[in-house]
Amino acid sequence: MKDLKIRRLTSGALLLALSLMIPLFLAGTVTVALGPFTATPASHVPTFLAMLLGPGAAAMVGFGSAVGFFVKLGPLVGMRAAMHVPVGILGAYLVKKKTSFALSLAAVAPVHAILEALIVLPFGFSVQKAGFLVGLGTLVHHSVDAGVALLCWGILRQVQNRSSGSTYQS
Repeated sequence: MKDLKIRRLTSGALLLALSLMIPLFLAGTVTVALGPFTATPASHVPTFLAMLLGPGAAAMVGFGSAVGFFVKLGPLVGMRAAMHVPVGILGAYLVKKKTSFALSLAAVAPVHAILEALIVLPFGFSVQKAGFLVGLGTLVHHSVDAGVALLCWGILRQVQNRSSGSTYQS
């Protein structure tokens, strides 16, 4: 039991570090930007993987992402990234309730898109730009990063099965 807690804590800390490093090192360099919408490759992956560790880990990793994007790209992108916190928490609760990881990621996608679209409205963007550019853009970006997260999770499960004979539940 103690070993599992240490493993989850370490995994959460590594995902938090990744959630900070991705925006700090990649944002602005490999970012796609269209009006209020931006997409930095793999920026959702740490939060998605943290869903497997529980709501607390998912919230902290999502918060790390928000801090990284706020520092690197400012308040608009930082506030959009802050939406990773409720998305991560919701996804983690779904996983905790024995919903498959893939289905959990699919279920939170529309919530993610709506939250990111709504959060740009106070910054003066029209409902059309918020809904179309940010909402649909987030849905596509979420889907791509979900695929990457599922691939990473599959690889991590195989590595863990080879090294210890056990696997995370989900």
